[in-house]
Amino acid sequence: MSSSTDTRSSRFDPTGAWRPRTGGGWQAARLNHPNPLWGSNGVAFGPDGRLYVAQFLAGRISALDPATGDVESVVGPGSPVQAPDDLAFGADGAMYIADLTPGRVWRRDPAGTYTLVTDTVAQPNGITCVGDRLFVNEMRVQGRLVELLPDGRDPVVLADDLAFGNAMQRGPDGRLYYPHMLTGQVWRVHPDGGPPELFADRVDEPVAVRFDRGGTLVVLSRGPAGVLTRIDPDGGRRTTLATGVTGLDNAAFDAENRMFVSSYASGGLTEVRPDGRIREVVPRGLNGPFGITVDLGGRVHAADHFSLTSAPLPDPGAPAEPQPVWSDEALTRRLIIFAHGVTAEGGLLHVTTRLGEVHTHDPAADTTRVRATGLREPVGIVAAPDGTLLVAEAGAGRVVRIHEGGGVTVLAEGLEHPVDVALDAAGRCLVSDDRTGAVLRLDGDGAATTVADGLGAPQGLVVDGDALYTVETAHRRLTAISLTTGERRVVAERLPVGEPPGARRAEPAGPPGVVAPPPLFAGLALAPDGSLLLSANGEGTVLRLHRSDDCAD
Repeated sequence: MSSSTDTRSSRFDPTGAWRPRTGGGWQAARLNHPNPLWGSNGVAFGPDGRLYVAQFLAGRISALDPATGDVESVVGPGSPVQAPDDLAFGADGAMYIADLTPGRVWRRDPAGTYTLVTDTVAQPNGITCVGDRLFVNEMRVQGRLVELLPDGRDPVVLADDLAFGNAMQRGPDGRLYYPHMLTGQVWRVHPDGGPPELFADRVDEPVAVRFDRGGTLVVLSRGPAGVLTRIDPDGGRRTTLATGVTGLDNAAFDAENRMFVSSYASGGLTEVRPDGRIREVVPRGLNGPFGITVDLGGRVHAADHFSLTSAPLPDPGAPAEPQPVWSDEALTRRLIIFAHGVTAEGGLLHVTTRLGEVHTHDPAADTTRVRATGLREPVGIVAAPDGTLLVAEAGAGRVVRIHEGGGVTVLAEGLEHPVDVALDAAGRCLVSDDRTGAVLRLDGDGAATTVADGLGAPQGLVVDGDALYTVETAHRRLTAISLTTGERRVVAERLPVGEPPGARRAEPAGPPGVVAPPPLFAGLALAPDGSLLLSANGEGTVLRLHRSDDCAD
């Protein structure tokens, strides 16, 4: 068996010793480095001088040294916190955490003891402390900004009808400033009450408001250009700066007024200097990835929950490199919220989303159109020869066909949990079911024939001639199955797919529509040179598996 040789630490193993093993003449290598700080959201300096980062997708809070970039997980498995999106420190050094998905706010004292502050706030996000007072707002339509009282009384509502609240802060005038994410506005309200006041309109997709040490308001944009809008609180004069950090989420200023920003779209932690230069304190990367595909031009596209991330495939026929070949600068990101599955067809990209939609994106024209809505957890997608799209609708137990005009018909139903689809040489649809451990072939009359069973949670599917490849996520291996004989062989094992050791998934509380981290999906794609690309979602990489006749088993 052979191994990849990249030694950077990953989510699976901080020492960097975790590597896939391959056999049968295959080699494996990462195309990009693991993402140690994936899904970085709220940030705040703690009493110890370290910068604390809430990681919604990871379900943890990390502390990092801005000088060295060293990252330590301080809230994670074993804590009651599930999906932290923002945090703040009180005057006594306690950490307050907005746990978005389950709808809770926690207090973690300096000794590490957790106390539930409230579970009566829906989708709590922006959180801030003013002395010994605690304020939080809701990331939802018609959300509220409230003060949470220490004696357990009902929250005091300071403002309502928020159009998705998020990171907020008290300004030099003593009022709380907060964004309306959906309307491009910044509002403010006095902590002691009074009517909310519109402070700034027509701001570029505001996601967070922060005051620097000089009292200037800085508004962060969640858009693709990473725009910072600086507003003089006295005269209202504005200046803008495009950082290039796609999907900004939050920021913190240190004692020297240096600005550090997080990105929900690509994680990491970046220092932004006044002249626009940036320094990557912790490199950005991939949050997943999930679905993956390769277009006719040899460009790789990965569905990464908040974006569709793309990079060039290494030259066809080149051996698998021992070190990653993609830098963050090589990655381009188009914000497609909740992107989960993707397939290339000609010059188009078809994407499934966690919103139950299917989009068709034209990279050349930079246009996107919605092909279907109202699906229940669509995941894998493939283009059929007749121009229709086949989609594994996991939440409904179906495989559906989406027609050019937008109509949806059912190809098969009554399945347990179909997650990916592929076409064999005869154009028949194969589907993986990660709950029954089977790969099925769908016949024209809707009947399903078992191609292989007894698999460990198979997800990504690829067909190459007689060989069917699938990612067995329960066993963390890639298996090849002959479509004629049923013979099986393991191509690679010890794959970094699925949850890192000890991790858990946040479960939504309340009605449908509550924001939650996505279920993991290990996509698989066939490149023009015959190599396989795998979404190593357990560490934030794309693995390239390349067959070499010169390699021994």
